[in-house]
Amino acid sequence: MPKVKTNSGAKKRFALTGSGKVKRHHAYHSHILTKKTKKQKRNLDHTALVEQEDMKQVRELLCMR
Repeated sequence: MPKVKTNSGAKKRFALTGSGKVKRHHAYHSHILTKKTKKQKRNLDHTALVEQEDMKQVRELLCMR
């Protein structure tokens, strides 16, 4: 049976925490920033955790069964 490859896009977008949760970045923080408020941009700068509903799909992309 061949090896299972990790999704390269997912490798770049997600990171694991020490407790095994998956960190992600917020969307909408890359361009068209002039119309967004300082507060909105500041809050988008922080990392967030992947929701439990999406965890199964992300773990499959990262080959972490």
